[in-house]
Amino acid sequence: MTAPARPPLAAAPSHEAAVAVHAVPAVVLEHGFRLLVLRELAAGDGPAGFAVIEQALMRPPPRTIRHGVAFALAFRPEVVAFLTFHLGRPGKRGVDDLPLRNPRWPALSWHRAERLWPDGAQSIEWSADILFAQEDDRAAFARQFHAALAAAVPVA
Repeated sequence: MTAPARPPLAAAPSHEAAVAVHAVPAVVLEHGFRLLVLRELAAGDGPAGFAVIEQALMRPPPRTIRHGVAFALAFRPEVVAFLTFHLGRPGKRGVDDLPLRNPRWPALSWHRAERLWPDGAQSIEWSADILFAQEDDRAAFARQFHAALAAAVPVA
């Protein structure tokens, strides 16, 4: 990959607040991208609060799912349509009728990073790492969703 990685989220401008929900640019990874999805806000002895980050590629985490976000529910429909058109269906049934994952579809994993804000607030940044097995697939995705990865405009 030729694009260098952007600085970590801790280098955000000081005018940003822990509860800000505006989109931020994706961080370029070796085989994909890291998208900020939500901030977990420390609440002392009480339950944590969450700030869901507005961005154009992934759906907001559903409130009914408390133990992670399923890959099938993660991307917005227009992103799933693009991936299906270019990479094929996300999976199929094998000869033993067990599900087989399409290896060309990107893998989704979660990245956790603690952050201290200028006003003393503490948060945990939860980002989704979207990793492609093939560079051509990553490059096609980057071309198609360039503006959304730059957090400039929503996917239309």
